[in-house]
Parts: sequence; C-alpha cells; structure tokens
Amino acid sequence: MSSITTSAIETPARRSVEKTCDDLAIVVLSAVALIAGLTFRDYGLGWDDYTHAEYADLLLRMYGSGFKDTGALSFANLYMYGGGFDMAAALLHKVIPLELFETRRLLGAVVGVIGLAVTWRLGRRVGGPLAGLAALLLLALCPTFYGHMFMNPKDAPFAVAMAILLMGLVRLAEEYPAPSPRTILIVGFGAGLSLGCRVLGGLALIYAAVGFLPLLLEEIRKQGPREAAHRFVHVVYVLLPALIFGYLVMGLIWPWSIMEPGHPLQAVTYFSHFFEKPWKEMFDGALVSVPDMPWSYLPTLFALQLPEVLLGFLVAGVVMSLTSLSRADVTARRKTILLMLTLAATLPLVIAMVKRPALYNGIRHFIFVIPPMAVLAGYAFARTMDWLGEKRRSWQPVGLAIFTFGLLLPLSEMIRLHPYQYTHFNHIAGTVRGADDLFMLDYWGLALKQASDDLREQLIERQEIPPHNRKWKVAVCGPQRPAQVALGPDFTIGWDSQSADFAMTLGEFYCKGLTAPVLVEIKRDDVVFARVYDIRGRSISSLLAIPAP
Repeated sequence: MSSITTSAIETPARRSVEKTCDDLAIVVLSAVALIAGLTFRDYGLGWDDYTHAEYADLLLRMYGSGFKDTGALSFANLYMYGGGFDMAAALLHKVIPLELFETRRLLGAVVGVIGLAVTWRLGRRVGGPLAGLAALLLLALCPTFYGHMFMNPKDAPFAVAMAILLMGLVRLAEEYPAPSPRTILIVGFGAGLSLGCRVLGGLALIYAAVGFLPLLLEEIRKQGPREAAHRFVHVVYVLLPALIFGYLVMGLIWPWSIMEPGHPLQAVTYFSHFFEKPWKEMFDGALVSVPDMPWSYLPTLFALQLPEVLLGFLVAGVVMSLTSLSRADVTARRKTILLMLTLAATLPLVIAMVKRPALYNGIRHFIFVIPPMAVLAGYAFARTMDWLGEKRRSWQPVGLAIFTFGLLLPLSEMIRLHPYQYTHFNHIAGTVRGADDLFMLDYWGLALKQASDDLREQLIERQEIPPHNRKWKVAVCGPQRPAQVALGPDFTIGWDSQSADFAMTLGEFYCKGLTAPVLVEIKRDDVVFARVYDIRGRSISSLLAIPAP
C-alpha cells in the first residue's frame, strides 16, 4: 500500500506529477547533504560533547578488553544512555583524516540526512509522493531539527531512530496480519536503536497499543473474535525474531541495559526524577527553576520555535487524523496509521504537560516528535492540494504559493542564523531579536567556537604574543572544555577573571556585560551570542551575573 490518500484514477499526468515529486525529493536530499558537507565544521561544541567523547572511549575500551574494563558501566550518568552515536564517531575518527570533534559533526550531519530520508519515505507511504516531498521540505527547513542534527549526540540520533521505528509500525499496519520480512526487520532495528539511544523509546509501545485499536476492532467485527485473536497471535509470533534482534541491537549500543533484566526500568525511574542540582533558566522573561517549569513550557516553545507553515499544517493534520476516527469512509488501516502518527507527534508533549518533569534547554529533549509532526503536516498539505484540485482547481497555485512562502521564512532565518539554527524563533515570537530577553537562545554555547576563532585572528593581526613564559589566559563564562578545544594549545582557560588576559562570555542572562574593550562580538539579528573582552590591567571580580534567588 504505497499511499493512503484518496486515490484518483491513474493518468499519465498524475504519474508525471508523482515522478516530479520524487525527483525533487532526491534533489532536496542531495542539496542538504552537500550543504551539510560544506558547513559541518562551522558548528561549535556544546556542553556535552567532550563527556560523550570520553564515554565512547570507555565503551570501546570495554569491548576491546572483552568486558574486563567496565568503566563505561558507571561513567557519570551516561551509562543510562546508549552510546551508539559516540562509538560510531570514535570508530569513524580512526579511519578518516578529520579531528575528533569535526568527525562528530560530520557523523551528526549524516545521521540527520538519514532522518530526512526516512521522513520522506514515511510521508510518501502515508500520503503519497506530494505528502512525502512536503514532509521532507518541512523537516529540512525546520531550523530546530536541522541545527540539532549537527551537534546533539543524544536527542537527534534518537529522533532518527524513532522515525525508523515509526516507519516499521506504519508498514506493519499496512501489511497486517502478514508482515513482510523487511517490515519485521525494520520494526526490530528501529526498536533496538530507539531504546538503545534513550529508554524513552518505550513510548512507541503506547503508539502501537493505542494506534492499532481501530484495526483490531475492525478485525474482530469482520473476522470474529476467535479468528481475530488467532491472526493477532500470529503477528506477535512472527515479530518475535524482530524483538530478539532489537534486544541485541539495544545491548550492543547500550550494554548496561542488558547487564541485568531490570536495568531499563531502573533507567526509567532514574530519569523520572531530576538528577542534578537544580538551576534556573529563562522562560517567558522570568528565571524559573528547571524542576518548577510551568505546564505551558513545551507548548509555548513549540509554538514559538517551529516554522509557521509547519505549525499550521500540523494543526490541520491532527484535526484530519482525529476526525477520521469517526468517519465510515476511512479504512481501519488508515485510521490506525494516522492515529499512530498523531500519538507520536503529540503524546510525549501531553505527558510532559501533565507530569511536569524538570524541563530545560528548550525543546531539545523532544526533537523526536518533529519528524512525525512533519509527516502529519505534509499529509495535510497533500490532502489540501487534492481537495483544491477537485473543488477549486484555480486556487491550487495560490495554495502552492502560500506553502512555498511559508518555507522561505525559515530558510531565510536559517541562513541568517548559521551556524546557530537551533536557536531559531519564528516570526510569531519576533525572531531571535524578540525572544532574546524572554528565552534562552545559545544555551549550548556554540558561539564560543566562532568567538575563539575571531580572537586568534585578532591577535595574529595585531601581532601580539603572550606574556613571557606563559600562555594567553582566558576567563570563560560558558562551557569550559569546548572553549579550550576551540581556542587551541596556545591558551589556558578557566573561571578566574582576576589574572586573565581576556574574558569570553556567552550572551545569556548568567554572563555579565563587562566594562572593558570588546575585541570580538558574535551577533545574529542584532542579538549578541558571544563577546570577547580585553581585561588586561582590569580588576574583574566575576563573569557571572546570576541574580540572587
């Protein structure tokens, strides 16, 4: 079943349109891959990169020692996450002539492009070639997803893994009760990857359990309870190899999970409670402790950070999906597929709004809902264009123009923000300029790379050399290890601003604006992302500007 949209009579013209959509999708994927290949070095390191690289070394050491060196199984709290991406980057680094952190950025780009391709194929399967192309464009031009795919070692790979699993579940619904070997393999691989990245991958079980209800109820109505149960048991039986394969994949990339049967549940318990010393982050103009974020945190940030065109068609897609449940002219398979997509796009947000866990770093922990959002939005766009073709053909160019304009808005912002696309706020929020005083922007400190590069260039242009018998000293308000990597061996970094030559600060609320000459200023849309000050001969007591609680 290649499409679940209302199928029209097959005509040469329709086949031509479908081929054009597929050809354009290939062009889009190729363009994104090319741009990513040319720009991946532009993305700086975040707070987590260095630690994840250490985790990869420990995992490889464990496998290389035949599980005699088990330091990875107790390293920080990362042993409760999978290390598949980290290990792959470390191994890739051994065979390509790139620095380790450049390799991590390149692999992130590769994984992101794979996620785009899976989303295209999923959208195409759900709604036809036009829906697939639209889903691909909506995801590729979603600055939040695009920015995170380069430098987020946990959440971006998890989003791709969940998209693969969702593809398997959609194929399973299409082929029920006789799934093909390929579908069984995709379900198992996707489940293993998802759980191996984050235990949150278990949410897919809810998507399937609830999503398959329309199809199972239809089976009972048509086949009778006995035969329906027999067919269901058969499907579970043929899926057993997939579950075994998925368990092995999970164990390979998350070895701690299979050391004891209860470890995955232990991880669920651990992550259900905030596991660090609470800090405050900026939300809607106020400093809020991360365990006390309001229920509106996620809906507000999704509404202000996703592109307007994605938001609009997403709402339409959710409405279409939910209203289809009561329509007699919609098949049970279509209801199941649309319901699973809707659950994948919305249920994690609803759970977070109800349970109110600690929330921080914007929507990065929920990147995995954006691919199904894009698929639903692409489906809604294709359905809209089909409807216009049947009822208001003369309006089709208008609909296409509106969609194209909607895509150009985030594209222009992505170009302006590069390489800080992940900080994007849409025009509803007034872009990053309007959001600057209200929300966190560069919470991962990526701008320190560009600030470091510019500082080195400034010193070379001025022909300045460090004081005798020591290196340049830089006080950093932001992630320390990434700053050291970015600055290189001619600099030492730390928090101490009393004896430092320069101060490097992020443009976030917790860093002071100093009264000192500014050597470097990194700005986007008139918003300061980072500064470097010359503080030689000045007494600077602290770089922090956190108001008293």
